[in-house]
Amino acid sequence: MSIEVQNISKSYGAQKALDRVSFSIKKGEIVGFLGPNGAGKSTLMKILTTFLNADEGVATVNGNDVTENQKAVQLSIGYLPEHNPLYLDLYVREYLAFNADVYNVSKSRIEEVIELTGLSPESHKKISQLSKGYRQRVGLATALLHNPDVLILDEPTTGLDPNQLVEIRNVIKNVGKDKTVFLSTHIMQEVEAICDRVIIIDNGKIVTDKKLDKLVSDEKEQIIEVEFDKTIAETLLASLPNIKSYKNTSENLWTLTFNTEEDMRPKVFDFAHDNGLKTLQLSLKSKNLEQIFREKTKK
Repeated sequence: MSIEVQNISKSYGAQKALDRVSFSIKKGEIVGFLGPNGAGKSTLMKILTTFLNADEGVATVNGNDVTENQKAVQLSIGYLPEHNPLYLDLYVREYLAFNADVYNVSKSRIEEVIELTGLSPESHKKISQLSKGYRQRVGLATALLHNPDVLILDEPTTGLDPNQLVEIRNVIKNVGKDKTVFLSTHIMQEVEAICDRVIIIDNGKIVTDKKLDKLVSDEKEQIIEVEFDKTIAETLLASLPNIKSYKNTSENLWTLTFNTEEDMRPKVFDFAHDNGLKTLQLSLKSKNLEQIFREKTKK
């Protein structure tokens, strides 16, 4: 396993940030790490990158214990923290050359990571002259300099405009083809676009750990959007079998939620016919990740 976490706990005084957290990530996976603010995401990432020590439990990266073999772990990981620390007075190549010396890697690697992260158009500038999106690229380039097997990215797209967000997403997907990527974000669309798997943490505990497609398909609730040709009384909708909730979204358009795995579209069609209604549209809607996240982390 590229990352192995076993019963990790961490407290700050009386506050328990992590409570016996366990999971493992295989080489080549891109895993989204989700949770509300204060759920423990950054704390766990700091433990994996050796910035913090856990109170209890064991964590390894590429087989190296994060407490006992910190140097080996640091060489295995490329880390982009939430607040990307950069020397703004340095030029892009100057900054990357400084970090290349720290990692003792060849200067030729600088041009490789500039190309890989799409920094070429701005690589002649001082970092202070760069947009937020290009500063994030510098952070990614720095994390990739020593060609690590594992990338740990904490909120890599925070503060980016939609165009920059798409660009950074593509960079992450590209570099993730032959590396393990563990990324934290609040942007659900990012996870849906990039990740193979989702881990959700809440109040320091893992509440979900599934492949993204499995997470959506395992949801037992079923959402149907239906438009009738005329107004209908809510009391009639309440008589539908397995109905959990119903919402009038516009005029005669309704969103119906059923608490069953059975395909309820035939039942809705028959219901309309029996009540003298015509169905102008009838479609099955899958839950998106944002809905699932809200359900898993609601208090």
